Amino acid sequence: MATTTQHMNQIFLVLLLISFAISPAISTVPKECETDSTDSCIDKTKALPLKIVAIVAILVTSMIGVAAPLFSRYVTFLHPDGKIFMIIKCFASGIILGTGFMHVLPDSFEMLSSPCLEDNPWHKFPFTGFVAMLSGLVTLAIDSIATSLYTKKAVADDSEERTTPMIIQIDHLPLTTKERSSTCSKQLLRYRVIATVLELGIIVHSVVIGLSLGATNDTCTIKGLIAALCFHQMFEGMGLGGCILQAEYTNVKKFVMAFFFVVTTPSGIALGIALSSVYKDNSPTALITVGLLNACSAGLLIYMALVDLLAAEFMGSMLQGSVKLQLNCFGAALLGCGGMSVLAKWA
Repeated sequence: MATTTQHMNQIFLVLLLISFAISPAISTVPKECETDSTDSCIDKTKALPLKIVAIVAILVTSMIGVAAPLFSRYVTFLHPDGKIFMIIKCFASGIILGTGFMHVLPDSFEMLSSPCLEDNPWHKFPFTGFVAMLSGLVTLAIDSIATSLYTKKAVADDSEERTTPMIIQIDHLPLTTKERSSTCSKQLLRYRVIATVLELGIIVHSVVIGLSLGATNDTCTIKGLIAALCFHQMFEGMGLGGCILQAEYTNVKKFVMAFFFVVTTPSGIALGIALSSVYKDNSPTALITVGLLNACSAGLLIYMALVDLLAAEFMGSMLQGSVKLQLNCFGAALLGCGGMSVLAKWA
């Protein structure tokens, strides 16, 4: 009997140890994460028409936003070299900065700290900040390397041209046509790198928000998102459109870049609708994937807005030559950030 009791005690201890080993993993994932929500706003039948409205509305507003700067050459007071265009561009840059700080980054923090994820490692390490930091550094590397490669290519092309330089007197400083061409060429290359990298970051972000909207069946959330995302896409499109305009691409390239921006979010919504039956926004896989993508996008957008858009313009010759224009542009950028901060209440 004593032997049997000892064996029973040993078995009990083993089972107890096993239960202690398993319980932390179980306790970190609440039951509501494994079941569908019972919220009264969840209605798949009513959500589908709202998603169709969202696709059309966001498609139209994105088109207006990205196309407006591209046609500004034909409007005298909106000429790309004018002060009004500069103020509008700073406002749009503020929108992009606000998007990174007030929308994408907080969403990533919320997802990667969700109670639906295992406590270890997701609650033990700030993955959002770490990935956003790496994304900013990688964007810097891409920005720098791409500029170097484009510059080398431009120098190689210039060396093939054996033309005699003609001296031009500008502001009592002699500049050759070759020197002036080289300076303009380098600036143009910078604009093209900025436009390409910025579009990449916006597309990643747009796919994520489109997928999230398309997959959810929460009608209360969708209604608020439609208006917020229309405003967001329009002014984000203006920022991208301004960069595309300054890059002086061919009409075909301008159309392709604008097209991808316009259709990305609606395509993400359509994909979300298709996956809504199997996609659960509170599943660990969805939270980790979307959370990490948001962190990457946030780092890229924040870097581009601060370094390649706002800092480049504020340190440029136009703004450095006028304190009044600097203040106007700063106010416009602040207004853009403020607008996105207000929208953070709904989206």
